Amino acid sequence: MANDRATFRATLIGAGAILLWASLAVFTAFTGPVPPLQLTALTFTIAFALALCTWLARGENPLRHLRLPLAAWALGIFGLFGYHALYFIALKLAPPVEASLINYLWPLLIVVFSALLPGQNQDGRLRWFHIAGVALGLLGTLVLFVGRGVQFDPAHLPGFAAAFACAFTWSSYSVLSRRLPDVATDSIGGFCGAAALLAWIGHGLFETTLWPTESLHWLAIVALGLGPAGGAFFLWDIGMKRGDIRALGSMAYAAPLLSTLLLILFGKGEFSLRIALACALIVGGAILGANDLWRKKP
Repeated sequence: MANDRATFRATLIGAGAILLWASLAVFTAFTGPVPPLQLTALTFTIAFALALCTWLARGENPLRHLRLPLAAWALGIFGLFGYHALYFIALKLAPPVEASLINYLWPLLIVVFSALLPGQNQDGRLRWFHIAGVALGLLGTLVLFVGRGVQFDPAHLPGFAAAFACAFTWSSYSVLSRRLPDVATDSIGGFCGAAALLAWIGHGLFETTLWPTESLHWLAIVALGLGPAGGAFFLWDIGMKRGDIRALGSMAYAAPLLSTLLLILFGKGEFSLRIALACALIVGGAILGANDLWRKKP
C-alpha cells in the first residue's frame, strides 16, 4: 500500500510537468525577437540558476550534485539539449504543425518502450488499455492538428526526420532515466547548466544575438525558465523514476490540447467542434491509459 501511495504521488508530480508544458507555446509567443538557440540558452540558464539557488539555500555544496556518473551526464545532455536542438531544427526545415504532430509521437513511444522495464503494472506486460489509451490520445492529437490543414510535402522530409528524432530522443531519455534511480533529481540542475552552455555555443556559431525589447519579453523568458523549459524537467524526472510511466505517457497527450486551449484563451485561436472532439478523445485516452494508476489510488 505504501508503494502504491508513493507511485500515485510521483505520477501526479510528473503530471505537473505536463501541465507546465502546456504553457510553452503561450510563453514563447511573448518572448519577442529572441532567436531559438539564444532562447534555449536563456531558459536553461535560468533553470540552472534556480537549482543553484536551491542548493545554496539548503547549505549544500553545488559540486555534490555535479559529481555524477558519465552515463548520467550523457543521458541528461542527450535528453535535454538533444531534444531541444532537434526540435528547433525540425521547425526550421518543416512546417510547425507537421513537425509538432510528428514530435507528439513521444507519449506513444514512452508507453511502448516501457515494455522494456518490467514491473510497470501487475504482470509487467503492456495491457490492452495502455495501447487503447495512447491510440485515443494519438487520434485526438491528429484531429487537433489535421484540422489546421496539414500537408506532407516530400521536400520537408529532413524536417520530418528531425521531428521523429525529437520524439525518439525524449521518449528514450524519459524511459532510460528509470534505469538510473540512484541519480538524484537535483542532478537535472547540472544537466540544465550543461545544456545552457551548449546552447550558448550554438547560438554564438549560428545566430545573431537579439535581446528582448520589452519587459513583457523578459517576463515570458523567466516564466519559461521557471516552468515549461526548466522547472518542469525536475517534476518529470520524479514521475519517470518513481511514478507510473505508462499512465504519464497517456496523460502527456493532454499537453498539445491544453496548449491549444491556452492559445485560444489568449486570443491566438478560436474554439471549434474539432477542438471539442480532440478534447474528448485525449481526455478519454488519458483516463483509459492510466487505468493502473486509478487502481493504485489509496
